[in-house]
Amino acid sequence: MVKAWREKVMIPTYLPGEPEKNPIFLEKRVYQGSSGVVYPYPVIESISNEKTDVEYDAIWIENEYIKVMILPQLGGRVQMAYDKIKERHFIYYNHVIKPALVGLAGPWISGGIEFNWPQHHRPSTYMPVDSKIEENADGSVTVWVNERERMFSQKGMAGFTLRPGKAYLEIKGVLYNPTPMPQTFLWWANPAVAVNDDYQSVFPADVNAVFDHGKRAVSSFPIATGTYYKMDYSAGVDISNYKNIKVPTSYMAVNSKYNFEGGYENDTRAGMLHVANHHVSPGKKQWTWGNGDFGQAWDRNLTDEDGPYIELMAGVYTENQPDFTWLMPFEEKSFTQYFLPYRELGIVKNASKDLLMNIDRAGEGKVRLKVFATSEQDVVITLYNGEESLYSETLTMSPVMVYDKEITSGDAEWSNLRVVISDAKGKELLVWEPEPDEIRPIPDAAEAALRPEEIKTVEQLYLTGLHLEQYRHTTFNPVDYYEEGLRRDPIDVRCNNALGLWYIRKGRFDKGEKYLRTAVKVLMKRNPNPYDGEPLFNLGLALKLQGKTDEAYDRFYKSTWNGGWQDAGYMACAQISNGQGRLEDALYEVDRSLIRNWHNHKARALKTHILMLMGKKEEAEKFAAESLAIDPFNFGCLYELGKYAEMREMMRKDANDYDQLALDYCAAGAYTDAAKIWGMAIEETAVTPMTRYYMAWSLHESGNIVEAEAMYKEAVTISPEYCFPTRIEAILALNVAMKYNPSDARAPYYLGNLYYDKRQYDLAIALWTKSSELDPTFPTVWRNLALAAYNKLNDKDKALEMMVRAFELDRTDARVLMELDQLYKRLGSSHADRLALLEKYPSLVSRRDNLLLEQITLLNFTGDYEKAKTLLDAHTFHPWEGGEGKVPAQYQFSRVEMAKRLIANPTKENLAEAIRLLEECLVYPHNLGEGKLHGALENDFMYLLGKAHELNGDKDKAMECWKAGMIAREEPTAALYYNDAAPDKLFYAGLCCKAMGNTDKAKGRFNRLVVYGENHIFEDQKPDYFAVSLPDLLVWDGDLNETNRVHCLYMMALGHFGLGNYDKAEKFLTEAERINPNHVGILSSRSFFNLSEK
Repeated sequence: MVKAWREKVMIPTYLPGEPEKNPIFLEKRVYQGSSGVVYPYPVIESISNEKTDVEYDAIWIENEYIKVMILPQLGGRVQMAYDKIKERHFIYYNHVIKPALVGLAGPWISGGIEFNWPQHHRPSTYMPVDSKIEENADGSVTVWVNERERMFSQKGMAGFTLRPGKAYLEIKGVLYNPTPMPQTFLWWANPAVAVNDDYQSVFPADVNAVFDHGKRAVSSFPIATGTYYKMDYSAGVDISNYKNIKVPTSYMAVNSKYNFEGGYENDTRAGMLHVANHHVSPGKKQWTWGNGDFGQAWDRNLTDEDGPYIELMAGVYTENQPDFTWLMPFEEKSFTQYFLPYRELGIVKNASKDLLMNIDRAGEGKVRLKVFATSEQDVVITLYNGEESLYSETLTMSPVMVYDKEITSGDAEWSNLRVVISDAKGKELLVWEPEPDEIRPIPDAAEAALRPEEIKTVEQLYLTGLHLEQYRHTTFNPVDYYEEGLRRDPIDVRCNNALGLWYIRKGRFDKGEKYLRTAVKVLMKRNPNPYDGEPLFNLGLALKLQGKTDEAYDRFYKSTWNGGWQDAGYMACAQISNGQGRLEDALYEVDRSLIRNWHNHKARALKTHILMLMGKKEEAEKFAAESLAIDPFNFGCLYELGKYAEMREMMRKDANDYDQLALDYCAAGAYTDAAKIWGMAIEETAVTPMTRYYMAWSLHESGNIVEAEAMYKEAVTISPEYCFPTRIEAILALNVAMKYNPSDARAPYYLGNLYYDKRQYDLAIALWTKSSELDPTFPTVWRNLALAAYNKLNDKDKALEMMVRAFELDRTDARVLMELDQLYKRLGSSHADRLALLEKYPSLVSRRDNLLLEQITLLNFTGDYEKAKTLLDAHTFHPWEGGEGKVPAQYQFSRVEMAKRLIANPTKENLAEAIRLLEECLVYPHNLGEGKLHGALENDFMYLLGKAHELNGDKDKAMECWKAGMIAREEPTAALYYNDAAPDKLFYAGLCCKAMGNTDKAKGRFNRLVVYGENHIFEDQKPDYFAVSLPDLLVWDGDLNETNRVHCLYMMALGHFGLGNYDKAEKFLTEAERINPNHVGILSSRSFFNLSEK
């Protein structure tokens, strides 16, 4: 028996802070290897230090073997999955909700099963979703969760099913693109499992290599023998064992022919397995924070008492991160995944959702065979030596037992053994054969894309641009590739079509039309019936969005001559026909669309609507019921059936749900129904300012001009906070609003937000400027204009003027204060002036970790180390993942600088205090929010500790410190990430060598610093193609060449100082400090240079 129920549960929760009310544009942010853009979602940047009991609406589902809790309020995640036989949580169960700043938009929690879609980590992972319980005819129960995400308007559902007598959780994913443009997605189910030193990941035996994100690095598997994540595994290390991985590490398998992955607890003899068809679910990944101090700190950030975990991620239509797949217009992709507990088997050799098995050698001439079943079933288990049966047994298996048999194999070779598990009729259910004992090549890591000018053919320019679009690449721009293709061949169909569609996405429909007309003209020059209908369809879309409906209809219809575009083409025709009242045509066209795509859910709602308009109510109701059986969240069908109460309950007062539904009606010309739906939203208070702009637009389009104008005026009065439009329909609505209410300052502001997000900066700036002229008292528009002035127009003076104005208009906005301070920092304002500004607003500084850290940094830079130390030690920090290292840097800076002063006045008391301060630098206290990375270099602390001990008369202790400080990476690098060695580490390693009397080695290290600087200082720096995450605040654009120049000057200064070339050292350090007076290493070295004996 399976049962499901809703229940209020109380869970201790560390609440996240308030979302930022202003739009956050992070177009250069790299996140998990692809775009880190968060717009149109608000960002949350703070987490409470105290927990409080919070009530959640949980959905429980349970059968004889498994009990599961789902939390629709937190992204529809599986919060708990319990194995009733073994009496254990087979998925990591976090007893608290303790978010950390790991998610795309901020808060992210560990434990359970998270579903990363349409990218990683899921933007709405900490947001509520729709839900429904469905009882099935076979006695099973399914809990559905559903979301229409905001970035690309895709629709995703997950159905969690428990079946009678089955010891697995079945999850059906259904992904749908309801837009007329191709979209990209990935899906990684992300189960967490509790780990300890006895935990081992279980990958199939044919996995001999694993890749990092973007396939930028590769390692052999399970025994790593090279360098991976900067760890030296040359001794041969089994990285399937959690205890052997000391640093944050991802690895992803490729090309496995098996359908499973999982993990096993060797101490409790229990595990978790994921099973899915490898043809659609090739992704097999493990992620860990590492079991060193660094990872343990992140464990503390994410739980109170439940300890470490790893993620055993399962990718569908993806095998890497990033690795996106296309969803064509109105296309649905569906798939099924199974998560199941097992026990006693050890490392599984093969598995299906019904059977798992393992076989190992058990001494001379014997093997040990274990089998586990997820339901009661009659099976025949046979062990073969080639074609000869060595042993066979018929039995009834069930989840409460484990088959465990030692079998004599005699002189049979391991490579010749085969296990077959079949049913009573001889049908093979599961087969195992050993993988060939042979050396297999390790695949090559991926190569960075060439720059456009380096690519030889137009075809490769097009394919590279398409790849960059598909993978949502951050640091390379697909437009550069398409435009280079057209520079070489202006009539290339592929590049013209790609750019045309690109500009439709970006809201420049007229510009898109130009490219698409070229593509269609070339395509049809000799053949009026082209092989590919996509350019015709896209041209129709560009025309429709400009109101050229009749010509758009013709283009859409012509696109249907191509089979690949009949679904989308007929759908578009039906929408136009419906809007023009040609219902017979509309019904014919929507039926043609459904013939090509039976799961076009938008077409199903449209057909129901058309049938209702034609008076065919009974047929409409029957078809709507069939449609709801396919998709219970087809709100259009619920609306047509008049089931408003059910629809409203499922929509949860979510403004986005109402917008999406109403806009579906707008696309079909049904503006009266759209206005009615937005009216419902207003009644439900499920609104943003765009609700009224959209409703006014629909009223206008349906001829209700007076009501529309009244609604436009009402829209202006709504608070603009959290209003971040992104859909292209918003362009149409807001343009009409500006026409009919020219005094409205908000409409151009909202439209400017949309265009800035779509990187159409000229339009955004013009619209924001118009908004600022209409309402000069609105602070956010000045803040936005400042961002554009600095980052796009290179007008620094204007940017500062506008940013100051923005803050003066709202001195309660801590984010804007942070952005203003960062602008002063970019512009080289004095440390004292910046510190004075921050100290003027202590309540704002206390609300943001990064503002407090900036104040601490400025106190350090101005020599007030004691106050900096006191402030830092009293605060608990919450770092962003990928931005680690900044808090510890200031924690150490103040202590090191205080120690330097004490060493310069070497009394016994001073030296003892200096030693204490320096030793504190070697241990990260918990309030920093992060731990020390395994292998972190501490050469500077060791050198100074050695000096303190030497001055204190303890030569042996000094030599011990200097010996430890000699260890360093020999070659300098560009230090971009938290785990990159800073150049001063090599410098201090050289000083330690010198103190130990190894002058030649010291000179070698100093010379390498000088040579690196001289060799790289004039290099033209380009963004890293394989960037995974960038730790900077990303408010004001930096200059990569300037950053590199400072880095090289700094290296040369350090090297020359070590070599005794003090004038050169001073020259290079002064120049580096002039360019960047906020460089932590430079300022620390400055004090060292000043205090050192030359």
